[in-house]
Amino acid sequence: MRKARIVEEMAAYYHVVSRVVGRERLFDAAEERERFTKTMRQVEGFSGVQVLAFAVLGNHFHILLYVPEWQEVDDRQLERRMRFLYPDGRVHEFMAGLAALREAGQNDTAERLKRPYVQRMYNLAEFVKTLKQRVSIGYNRRHNRVGTLWEERYKSVLLDGEVGALKAVAAYIDLNPVRAGLVSDPKDYRFSSYGEAMGGSKLAREGLGQVVGGGESDWTAVSGEYRQLLYIKGESRGITESGSPVRAGYSEEQVKGVMAARGKLPLNEILRCRVRYFTDGVILGSRVFVEDQYRKRRGLFSEKRETGARPMKGAEYGGLCTVRQLRVDVYGYGAPA
Repeated sequence: MRKARIVEEMAAYYHVVSRVVGRERLFDAAEERERFTKTMRQVEGFSGVQVLAFAVLGNHFHILLYVPEWQEVDDRQLERRMRFLYPDGRVHEFMAGLAALREAGQNDTAERLKRPYVQRMYNLAEFVKTLKQRVSIGYNRRHNRVGTLWEERYKSVLLDGEVGALKAVAAYIDLNPVRAGLVSDPKDYRFSSYGEAMGGSKLAREGLGQVVGGGESDWTAVSGEYRQLLYIKGESRGITESGSPVRAGYSEEQVKGVMAARGKLPLNEILRCRVRYFTDGVILGSRVFVEDQYRKRRGLFSEKRETGARPMKGAEYGGLCTVRQLRVDVYGYGAPA
């Protein structure tokens, strides 16, 4: 039975994950990940939804999103946003028709004409749908391929807007390339928010600025704080064949050993693992946030259940909770989720 997807009616933050059908590595080629990132930014510009952090891997993607409350979109805003997704000729023709209706006093008809576009804005499901459809169409056309590109359902976790929860999830996302063994330093992976920000992207820097707190405009301060979170203390060290130092991530045996000993790892260390809480926890945040969301959606849960918040176990998560208790395989050690 499908689990109900938790979507807030007000402004909210979400961690979204979607995988390629059959886990095929269709995005291993750099140009495909680059096209995905470009399409994601186009959909962001159209939809009014903000991408705070992301990582595009060979067979899946992660995106941390901020979805504002729905807002009225006037004709000028609509034209500007349509240009992110549609050819100039189509936009010009549409806006000319809209202007003609306004001049004729047929405002109700004009609003009906706008509605299919406006309804796709400030909407989590529509953002993901548009992104996946456009990526699929482009990929299939280029590779003479037919059929679905993605597994049917994407996963989403509703997040507390407090900085602690956003930092934890953003770092988890930006460390995906490290967990996958693609790079040793997350700044070197350009198909991610941190790599893109270090490359000078204004949008990526704005997103991480919001993650760090308050939309910080000073990138030097933001990058310093965020890198401290990403920098994993206590990593095993070694020497490459050329004699330069390396920083290898925790091995499967090391993590299993700590877990078996009932020990707890600091948050900045456990983020190097694949943590199912961040993809399967449904709602994630402070105890107060999770309890509030649980009460608002009480009918989705068992009648025998008395409370909503379940503390995240196995590491020092700074008091973060989820609404779903994961009893088995909280941590993964293979390919990143």
